[in-house]
Amino acid sequence: MNPPSIDIRGIAPNVLHAKNACPYKAKCGGCMDSDEEYIDEARKKTEYVAGLMPKNCSAHMTVLCEDPFNYRNKVHSGFFMTPSGDIICGPYEPGSHRIVRVEECIIENKEAFGIIRDVRDLAQKFKVKIYNEKNGTGQLRRILVRTADGTGQIMVVLITGSEFLKSKKAFIGAIRQLHPEITTILTNVNTRSDSMILGRESRIEYGKGYITDTLLGMKFRIGPDTFFQINRAQAERLYSTAIRMGNIGPEDKVLDAYCGIGTTTLSFAKIAGSVTGVEINRSSVQEARHNASANGFSNAKFVCADATDFMKEEASRGTSYDVVVLDPPRQGTTRTFIRAVKDISPERVVYISCNPQTLSRDLAEFGKFGYDAKEYTVVDMFPWTESVECAVLLTRKDPG
Repeated sequence: MNPPSIDIRGIAPNVLHAKNACPYKAKCGGCMDSDEEYIDEARKKTEYVAGLMPKNCSAHMTVLCEDPFNYRNKVHSGFFMTPSGDIICGPYEPGSHRIVRVEECIIENKEAFGIIRDVRDLAQKFKVKIYNEKNGTGQLRRILVRTADGTGQIMVVLITGSEFLKSKKAFIGAIRQLHPEITTILTNVNTRSDSMILGRESRIEYGKGYITDTLLGMKFRIGPDTFFQINRAQAERLYSTAIRMGNIGPEDKVLDAYCGIGTTTLSFAKIAGSVTGVEINRSSVQEARHNASANGFSNAKFVCADATDFMKEEASRGTSYDVVVLDPPRQGTTRTFIRAVKDISPERVVYISCNPQTLSRDLAEFGKFGYDAKEYTVVDMFPWTESVECAVLLTRKDPG
């Protein structure tokens, strides 16, 4: 196995030796409480992943982030009213519902965080009642801001604990006056007591209710609850890596499981004969179909289904694919999904993962069902955090 290494080409020295100077990192939990340089943190991630990979899996150089600051294009914050009547905003302290008062963030989009601060101040001015999670009273609860780096579009979602929002029209008008760059504003009611940010339905208050971003030359429509990689620049590098690993040709039939709004699906559809994307979130499937049409793809189709159930059905029908791509959530995929991959018997599998622990577990299962992990690449999608993204190529073992 090749020893893990880091690709520093094109990375400025001041970036390599930058440090996390966030004054809130000890309490917030959004980034690591470390005084190490960026290159050292990336090296630790690289070594961590290498320790979990199969022994004969070849390591490519880790892909660093050219700008590891303010990359998060999805920013959310809670609101809390202090006993003195001041409204504060910020993330929840890890493992609690206590809000950490934050005035800036090194990993979140600067413009998005500025909007959040101004909404906090406007809520104070308009005397908007802040939602109290203990007794379930009040109005303004959270805010979600999504930014599109490729187009400059901005979405704001005001999350309330009830249908009523005091002086809503004037309040939203004041937000727009302060930030005319905002392209759409929605409201969302969430009365749940868990960690879910959004409730079931969002209502458009201004604009189209979605924003559009670009990725690898394609346009993608993003709704309030649809998945889009939070670091667009690194997402392009990750998907380019996956395309190379898949070695896709014009005759290949590809299955893309856990496809979200179709970013990976359409990336492969540029080259493949046909691609089928599978996603359980209905709104994401709707956006994926729109994105395929908007980008002129006729060789990509999308199915709304649980990935494991769909794979079982495809295997029972005797359907075959040349390449299977999967990008599951943090908990990884299932043994049943992996068994179905064996029954479908693609030549290659490209596994994209945001959790090296569950990736390692699933690669071991793939090994039991006839697929060897051949090569992998670490992509530092989330600088200053413990999270890391990986892409792995698996190939079908020779029956002989």
